[in-house]
Amino acid sequence: MAYAAIESSAVTSLAAPLTATASHPDVAPTILVFDSGVGGLSVFREVAKARPDARLVYAADDAAFPYGALTDDVMLERVGHVVDRLIADVSPDLVVIACNTISTLALPSLRARHALPFIGTVPAIKPACMASRTKRVSVLATPGTVRRDYTAGLVREFAQGCDVALVPSDRLAGLAEAAISGDPVDDEDILAEIAPCFVSAGGRRTDTVVLACTHYPLLVDRFERLAPWPVTWIDPAPAIARRVTQLIGPAVAPPDTAPVRLISTLRPFEPERVTAIVGRTVADPEVLASARPFTSSS
Repeated sequence: MAYAAIESSAVTSLAAPLTATASHPDVAPTILVFDSGVGGLSVFREVAKARPDARLVYAADDAAFPYGALTDDVMLERVGHVVDRLIADVSPDLVVIACNTISTLALPSLRARHALPFIGTVPAIKPACMASRTKRVSVLATPGTVRRDYTAGLVREFAQGCDVALVPSDRLAGLAEAAISGDPVDDEDILAEIAPCFVSAGGRRTDTVVLACTHYPLLVDRFERLAPWPVTWIDPAPAIARRVTQLIGPAVAPPDTAPVRLISTLRPFEPERVTAIVGRTVADPEVLASARPFTSSS
């Protein structure tokens, strides 16, 4: 099955007066999309479709990838440091946190630090449970997202009689990173990570899987081919792009022809691969010099 359309309950955003762009609707905004790796490109491409006139910046803290392997305190400190540096460099009108792990932990502190609208990503449990006919839903996520109290709270609030299986994957984000880099990734490795999502018991089997990591939609074609039976894969990216336009409005000018900025903290992006995913030309990749190298105590 194709992706399901989902509502804005899959995102979390700042409900407050917006930036200068809101008071000058004829000015195209600068939008920063941030993740720990390439996964947020699945969100970035939808934002680029929704606001083709915007000045777009994609940033990845690959020096600390994967964030889910960090303790909460280390991740909060690291995210705050890198996002501070990015905002100083980019001067965005809006920031999209294209990572479930960051969003379920760090958004309150980021909003407290900056007078900017932030849009975060949270597991799309409510729309998944509303859409499920068998009332058996799986949430495929990183271990960091699975263990968050925030995620458990979403299940308690929105399960609506569904059996919701939280499925942690230790390797899938890394496999997506490898695949996007052009490295070979075996079908057997992907299948081993998604197989626990498929539950058949009591005459009911899983019919809906929430992709609760932005890396995962980059592999969805392979998920569909390898799945033991068809399911609806729910990707939050379209809902996030809709929320962007709700907050700062629809496109106000012809598509921006300026190349997309790509910023990382360790290795420069490969422009050709980003262009293939996003469909926009990109500038020479940059490395954020003001982000100190990551260590376990940073």
